[in-house]
Amino acid sequence: MLKVVVIGPESTGKSTLSEQLAAHYQTVWVPEYARQYLEALPRSYEQHDLLTIAEGQLALEDDLAAAANRLLICDTDLHVIKVWSEYKYGTCDPHILAQIAKRPYDLYLLTYIDIPWEEDPQREYPDPAMREYFYNIYRDLVAASGVPWVEIKGNFEERKLLAVTAVDKLLEKQ
Repeated sequence: MLKVVVIGPESTGKSTLSEQLAAHYQTVWVPEYARQYLEALPRSYEQHDLLTIAEGQLALEDDLAAAANRLLICDTDLHVIKVWSEYKYGTCDPHILAQIAKRPYDLYLLTYIDIPWEEDPQREYPDPAMREYFYNIYRDLVAASGVPWVEIKGNFEERKLLAVTAVDKLLEKQ
């Protein structure tokens, strides 16, 4: 089974694209566990919560992998938790880093910041400069990962077309 990660800054259409790809390929997608965790949290999150979120994300990914049809679409991976932890707290839990090193993926789809910001209580950085800052971090991260990656830009239809083209190329190699 191949694993495709949709990654990028907040409010760049990751969940929408993940859902579209899963429908297109008749498979399942792994939602961002942090969203459900934070919705149930009766306080602001703290650094130790990031480890719990990472463990939940991996468990969700492993559970849904059993239902995947040749392809598992992941609406994030632990790199996102690493980026947030390092930005907000200056460090990242070694367990999260170890899991990043152990968990292979086959393709990254990096979502660009060219769609409008949508307000959401869980989103923290609407400022265009911050969106660009985080985009550059994710771009550098996927570029250094050794995993193929494609930048996803444009309106929602253009994004889907770019993503499907990239995934089709990945599937052809199998």
